[in-house]
This record gives sequence, structure tokens and C-alpha cells, in this order.
Amino acid sequence: MKYLFAAAMLASAVVGFSEAASAAQGCGPGWYRGPYGGCRPMRGAVVRPGPIVVAPAPVVVVPRARVCPYGFRWYAGRCRPF
Repeated sequence: MKYLFAAAMLASAVVGFSEAASAAQGCGPGWYRGPYGGCRPMRGAVVRPGPIVVAPAPVVVVPRARVCPYGFRWYAGRCRPF
């Protein structure tokens, strides 16, 4: 029984290591993991950055604050006395 268990462990280890080697650290063929975890190309391939696109700032519309007369406060949708 222990020989069967040892054979199963050996087979799973061999399969596990062979899959990890072909995965190329999760980046794919021709790429490797950089020092901060990002994928980088091998052998000095030139990667040019795309154009910089600046989007206009979004327009934020803030509703006008309710102003109640002195001695009143805004509560439950209308001005009410204290």
C-alpha cells in the first residue's frame, strides 16, 4: 500500500512540475515575470507605448441647498419649525 501511495505522489509531482515549466510563470511564451510581478518580453523586444489620451473632466451638477428661514429646519422634505 505504501508503494502505491509513493508512486501516486511521484506521478503527481512529475505532472505538477512539467505544467509549471510550460506556463512560463503565467506570462506565456516569450515573456517573463519582472521584479514587481508584471510580465516583460524576453530578449529586449521593443514595446512602444500608445498615445496619451486625456479625457475632459466630468461635469458635476450639485443640487441647490434648501434654505429655510430662521427658526426652521429642513426635515422630511420641507421646512419645519424647531
